[in-house]
Amino acid sequence: MAPALSRRARGTGAPDSLARLSRAWRVTLRYNGAMLTPGDGAVITADTTLTPGVHYLPRGLTIAADGVTLDGGGALIVGAGEGHGVTIRGHGSVTIRNLRLHGYTHGIVAEGCAGLRITGCQARATAELAPNTVFLDIWRPAGQAYGGGILLIDVHDSLVAGNDLQHQQNGLLSYGCARLTIRDNVANHCSGFGFHLFATSDSLLQANYADFCCRYQPRGDGHGHLGADAAGFLIAHGACRNRFVGNYARMGGDGFFLAGLRPDWVHVPCDDNLFEGNDGSYSPNIAFEATFSRGNIFRRNRANGCNYGFWLGFSSASVVEENEVRASRRAGVAVENGVGCAVRANEFAEGAYGVLLWSRYVAPFAMALPANDTSRDWLIEANRFIRNGVAVRIAANQDHGVRPLSALVPRCPRPTGHTLRANRFHDNRLDIELLDADDPTLDANQFD
Repeated sequence: MAPALSRRARGTGAPDSLARLSRAWRVTLRYNGAMLTPGDGAVITADTTLTPGVHYLPRGLTIAADGVTLDGGGALIVGAGEGHGVTIRGHGSVTIRNLRLHGYTHGIVAEGCAGLRITGCQARATAELAPNTVFLDIWRPAGQAYGGGILLIDVHDSLVAGNDLQHQQNGLLSYGCARLTIRDNVANHCSGFGFHLFATSDSLLQANYADFCCRYQPRGDGHGHLGADAAGFLIAHGACRNRFVGNYARMGGDGFFLAGLRPDWVHVPCDDNLFEGNDGSYSPNIAFEATFSRGNIFRRNRANGCNYGFWLGFSSASVVEENEVRASRRAGVAVENGVGCAVRANEFAEGAYGVLLWSRYVAPFAMALPANDTSRDWLIEANRFIRNGVAVRIAANQDHGVRPLSALVPRCPRPTGHTLRANRFHDNRLDIELLDADDPTLDANQFD
């Protein structure tokens, strides 16, 4: 079937063949379901299925109408290492499916869209920083986004499902989005972030894989930083009320990394997120990190074999319950100046520390979160502490909870108001260690 051409594509005379059409730098196509051998830079305005095979399109494709379905039919479009594979800006109810994209800065870019559906696609080999070089910047704005398989900016009420986003720096990057459903995608072996939520809220991320998302930054003399802020899931800059359910982020720089304080000390909290049934195990750093934020819930997750299972510095009103935390090299739960949090019904086994809480004065942190002036008002209840070095330690004026600070360092108020109730302590080297902690309550604990 010959394509129907818009006036923009016809100019003063209609092309006499599909070959002439494919040579055009920029054409608008109304295909009404026909098969298309795409021209480089083609603009699609109606339902289109690509012809099978490999198409070299360094200028990619643009979808420029509402309600369009682009079916790749398994075709592969290949770029020249820059630009975008498919671009959609300002159009709604667009579907992209069954398309493979390799060799662009970003495989698929959508901006200012709603009702978007990206399903069954493969976007790989996008722009990537050289390995073993830099420590990543988790605060880069959308205009400076790292390369990745899918980039979403100001996208709402949309679905990203069943896509292959592996073997590149980043799988999916989202900025200023809301009410996304991101499920059943695979972003393993990324050297940056498997899934990135920057000011993206009210979304569901379920049954995604982001294993082995890690990198290394050399620092001279044979040492460096393993991880360099790579993470399976990066949640930053006011990403709130999201649900992370049944995802995997094992063996990454961090598993799940939530950050709520910018480098210029501006507080941009990521509040009220739910992490349930996820696995962030075997990180050289932290399985679940959530700092400078409040109201986050961590329930029935695995955080085994990491430096820290949960690091929740300067957090408030957060809940850690029914998690499995085993073989932590430093601590199962580690929190500096946390306020009003609960640790309930978890198993902490065979770690250096089970729960490690402490206070420390840091001037910029005190200015950003004055309410978090010390560690206070924690409930530690119905947990099982088995064969740890120290099951629970609460201490004042510490570095990382275990090293006393110099007497010349300003002091915060002493830790206060912690309750330890109905916990079971079994075969730990030391069950409870309190150092300059005021008004603790110990009630109905079992010491075996």
